[in-house]
Amino acid sequence: MLTGALLWAAPLAAQQIREVGIQAIGTASDPVLGVGALYAALRTSNRTRLSVTGGVGGSAGELAFRAELLGHFLLSPNKPKGTGPYFAAGIAAVDGRVDRGYLVLTLGVEQRPGAGSGWVAEAGVGGGFRVALGYRWRRHRSARLP
Repeated sequence: MLTGALLWAAPLAAQQIREVGIQAIGTASDPVLGVGALYAALRTSNRTRLSVTGGVGGSAGELAFRAELLGHFLLSPNKPKGTGPYFAAGIAAVDGRVDRGYLVLTLGVEQRPGAGSGWVAEAGVGGGFRVALGYRWRRHRSARLP
């Protein structure tokens, strides 16, 4: 059983893609929120990704913070050219003028999801109407074999 798990571990690790990026997120709620954020993600399978985003900005003239944890489903994960759509769902926490948690649902499109980098655009809900624009860099993780 342990041997089987070890045999599967290396191929699965070899398929992982790590992503980092920058994003601008805005929500049209009361009050309006805008943050500049850092993004990090791990593709847990060919079509799924788990991301965390943390940003600082402003809301109603006051300092504000927003953090998100999202699960993504990619419809065209291996396209080296063009764009690939995806959808995501998860949670967000906001601190500043308002201290609230939100459910997030978003549709997105990213440039060259199977390549090393590309832009991203999202629209959805999560603390009001939510939009995000950004850029992501992807790194294919290769397994180290003994």
